[in-house]
Amino acid sequence: MVHLVDGTYELFRHFYGQRRFNDGQDKPFGAVVGVLHTVVEMVEGGATHLGVATDHVIESFRNGLWPGYKTGQGIEPALLAQFHPLEEALAAMGVVIWPMIDFEADDALAAAAHKAAADERVEKVCIWTPDKDLAQCVQGTRVVQVDRKTKTIRDEAGVQEKFGVEPALIPDFLALVGDSADGYPGLEGIGRVSAARLLARFGPLERFPDDVLGRRHATALLFK
Repeated sequence: MVHLVDGTYELFRHFYGQRRFNDGQDKPFGAVVGVLHTVVEMVEGGATHLGVATDHVIESFRNGLWPGYKTGQGIEPALLAQFHPLEEALAAMGVVIWPMIDFEADDALAAAAHKAAADERVEKVCIWTPDKDLAQCVQGTRVVQVDRKTKTIRDEAGVQEKFGVEPALIPDFLALVGDSADGYPGLEGIGRVSAARLLARFGPLERFPDDVLGRRHATALLFK
């Protein structure tokens, strides 16, 4: 079994999780320690093949495609200061680490999931992140998405139930409805239900007739 962990998400999760108990007094490396504890727990629980992806910098090539795409602006300095120490600490532990520049941690996780799924020796792939983007990587019950916070394991049927579309159509779905976490709004007037209906009828955005989205078709393809 291969475990792929979103290190950036885990860092955010521990940073703000500790805020509930530290009265606003952030420990210099408190979130880093929290992530390390999480990784150790996974290893002690039997994980033998584990990799962690991080955003070495927040900006990526996507910022050049869409001016509103997410940046490091607004990230608290106390949190931002722990990004690189986390990578160093994980490497010192001997954990496989993918610190991403130009691309994102999501891209590393998706690539690793694809490669692991293609290996017949791999029984199962667990992608440890709630990020909607990674739902596109889910395959049957063999490649699943794990949300540690809600203790949810989402297989292909779970993706279909949550979003109304199969995993392969998640990029198209998000292009239509938008993703506030990534800083793009989607198309005005199209919600989750209508997006799912359109995709069920026409398939991927590339197959949409010209009169369905009109001038907005090109924008949707850009978001995808």
